[in-house]
Amino acid sequence: MTNVPTIARVTVHPVTYPEPNDSNAMRYLTFVRIESTDGHVGWGEAITQFPGSTRGTVEVIKGLIDDLIGKDPTQNIGIWRDLRKQTWWYSYRGGLAHFALSAIDIALWDLKGKIIGQSLSQMIGKRDSSAETRLPVLASTHVFNSDLDVEVARHAKFVADGYIGFKIGMGKRGDARIGYDIDRDVNFVKDLRAAAGPKAWIMMDRGQSLNWTLDEAIKRVVRWEEFDLKWVEEPFEPWEFEHFRKLRQHVTTMIAGSEREWDYRGYSETINSGTLDVIGCDVGRAEGITGALAIIKLVEAAGLWFNSHAWSSAVNTAASLALSASTPRCLLQELKPDENPMQHELIDEPFVPENGSIGIPTKPGLGINVNEKVLEKYAF
Repeated sequence: MTNVPTIARVTVHPVTYPEPNDSNAMRYLTFVRIESTDGHVGWGEAITQFPGSTRGTVEVIKGLIDDLIGKDPTQNIGIWRDLRKQTWWYSYRGGLAHFALSAIDIALWDLKGKIIGQSLSQMIGKRDSSAETRLPVLASTHVFNSDLDVEVARHAKFVADGYIGFKIGMGKRGDARIGYDIDRDVNFVKDLRAAAGPKAWIMMDRGQSLNWTLDEAIKRVVRWEEFDLKWVEEPFEPWEFEHFRKLRQHVTTMIAGSEREWDYRGYSETINSGTLDVIGCDVGRAEGITGALAIIKLVEAAGLWFNSHAWSSAVNTAASLALSASTPRCLLQELKPDENPMQHELIDEPFVPENGSIGIPTKPGLGINVNEKVLEKYAF
């Protein structure tokens, strides 16, 4: 009988790096490396984002290593279930254990694919039977410059460079101060439409630092609709269901949210509220690929749209592309447009748009090759 490879080593690699797409703010990620006895390596990532949450996630993962060693990595879903049961005391409805589980789960899928010689897309399936799936790709951005003409030109160039459009996070670092004054915000979107052209997709994301009243949100979105706004994201806090319902009575543009949910239960509640059209999900937070697949089933059953929030590393992007390609209820894939260490240094072949679309990795596992020296360079 052929020896089945088992998990031999698990190591954790937290990093911190300056993110050009976030005004060079220092951001934090937690990577997991899982190696099998036959020498294959799988990589996973959690979008831990802050120093404290990163340190905590590292410790949670270290505490789970003994439960991984010796296991058959091709039984990854069973491992996922076992770890989920084990962490119940400190992960009910969310928290650091969900970050840890996300990173481990992604690494196990990557490792499994390399062992059996299948890409993630092959393992989880694609929305159609075409030999190669490509997805429309959107530039997911923040605005920084106080001169909004500069930002308008910058975003128009993203479209010229091969993106179908852009989603702009408001209230972020820098001096742009979008999201604070309604008239200024409306003029900004008007100028964006004129510069980017009639076919460009434009989305606006409130961002957590802003607090809009219901009246302010209605006024903004109603006026933005004059310029063919595709969707507005998280105009309110996730639990403010009544605000979402009332906004929907006044607008026709799609409403997106949910990226701050942690698991199947949280997503079930949000979807059942009937307040959203687009469901955001981050594979590096929502219990990994296994967790995201369960969420996709909920989205499909409700007839909503799945949107993968891939705003961290190329590991997350590779997993997100396969997830997005697995369902017909996905409109596009988001991608950070400005060159950055965790996308363009971390892997040998960075993801880039071409004629408004991006390809799905076809090599075994996640289909990427991680440069470990880059993790050493940015080690936290």
